[in-house]
Amino acid sequence: MEIVFASRHESNPLEWVNALRQALPEHSVRLWDDGGPQGRADAAVVWAPPADLFVREPGLTHLFNLGAGVDALLRIPDLPDDITLVRMEDGGMAVQMAEYVLHYLIRESRDLGRYADLQAQARWQPLDDIDRDAWTVGVMGGGVMGARVAQACAALDYPVAVWSRSGRPVAGAQSFGQDDLAGFLARTRVLVNVLPLTSGTRGILSRAVLEQLRPDAYLINIARGDHLVESDLLACLDSGRLRGAALDVFSREPLPSDHPFWSDPRIQVTPHVAGASLMALTVRQIADKVRAVVRGEPITGVVDRARQY
Repeated sequence: MEIVFASRHESNPLEWVNALRQALPEHSVRLWDDGGPQGRADAAVVWAPPADLFVREPGLTHLFNLGAGVDALLRIPDLPDDITLVRMEDGGMAVQMAEYVLHYLIRESRDLGRYADLQAQARWQPLDDIDRDAWTVGVMGGGVMGARVAQACAALDYPVAVWSRSGRPVAGAQSFGQDDLAGFLARTRVLVNVLPLTSGTRGILSRAVLEQLRPDAYLINIARGDHLVESDLLACLDSGRLRGAALDVFSREPLPSDHPFWSDPRIQVTPHVAGASLMALTVRQIADKVRAVVRGEPITGVVDRARQY
């Protein structure tokens, strides 16, 4: 099998190519170059691939995405219908996302942000003890990432629920199906979004949804920026319906320097770093799947285009 690595966002693409070559010595792996010879590849490993990849590589049968989200791929105009899209199922992202959520959950529930303010004032003032029952966590998305986040929060004795399309059970958490969003929101104070971005979830973090949360609620978005209606978040913060938000993803990235989120003390901004695909784990997962494809065996992580994930 001939495999090309094609990414417009990787600063050191040759590192990925070399890692893939070491993991798949029986196959040919090369860096895709829009100025070099093309047209022979069977598979591509991509993240934000060049626009003409699919025109100049008409023999592609499999596309391995370096991330879990495939919404950007599905928007590519020249994406052929017969290419099998394969998303990352973890690649080290799940544990990082769990760490990210726990950081902000603990910061809020243990009043660590307020203690930082007190330190700046040189004030020794113990605050109230934590009441975990008052810090109910709700995770939107029950896949690999969402389940890991939910289980990490539950391991620290926070009451956790998961809302997903299927409503499938997640160990240590209460499960809610697609038709019971209202019940899920009513018991949730810390809302964590790990949903895939689809036509049905775009803009789901709206004022109508956020106002159904428990009082003094907090939002953590580590999925996609287009899930959030930014003006609705600001309105809920201004009304006191929400106490704050931790945002790792945005509709426009990089976030413009004049965006109001940067200077809003109620909002914590990070530059899309909640969960990165770690090279060693990602390459190992891709190599295992490539070998399974060659053997004619089924693989996991294949994208259902109708569901958009």
